[in-house]
Amino acid sequence: MAASPETARVRRLWERVAPRYDRGMESVERLLLAGGRQWVCGQAKGDVLEVAVGTGRNLPFYPAGVRLTAIDLSPGMLELARRRAAALGLRADLREGDAQRLDFPDASFDTVVFTLALCSIPDDGRAVAEARRVLRPGGRLLLLEHVRSPRWFVHAAQRALNLLTVPLQGDHLVREPLEHLRREGFEVQRLERLKLGIVLRLAAQRP
Repeated sequence: MAASPETARVRRLWERVAPRYDRGMESVERLLLAGGRQWVCGQAKGDVLEVAVGTGRNLPFYPAGVRLTAIDLSPGMLELARRRAAALGLRADLREGDAQRLDFPDASFDTVVFTLALCSIPDDGRAVAEARRVLRPGGRLLLLEHVRSPRWFVHAAQRALNLLTVPLQGDHLVREPLEHLRREGFEVQRLERLKLGIVLRLAAQRP
């Protein structure tokens, strides 16, 4: 099935960003996400799927012994992730794929990881539903995202910026993944909101 026009647009955006993504993320990680990747990846176990692996910035933080599969929409980002995996001596199945239509059978993984992904996937609710489908019963979804702040003044600023970030970068600032997880029946086990509620760290279990 062909990608939707919005999915194709997001792929083109990430292809353009890929060569400079790591450089641009350095300041963002220091200001907002310090320790976030370690928090998420350190809890991964068993057969792990990372959705939207990007340039592979999570790869150094997975525990030894996990069996990692990772997808990304952008071939350019994926090529950088492969180089990073090779430099780390890490064995992982890195492949092109769409989070909204995962090419895996039901109940294939023990852990699904999203970091800074649901903000740019066109149908984030569908991506969460697909994550639930490929998780085994009792499997865990681990999440690090920038989300809609519960503080009204921050939320107002996010809504204003959203008018620019969505068309220019495909980046949604006012999404709330927790709503999708609850709708899909996930049981939230750990939840942290940081940086005025903008940053969400979450661990949830499929019943």
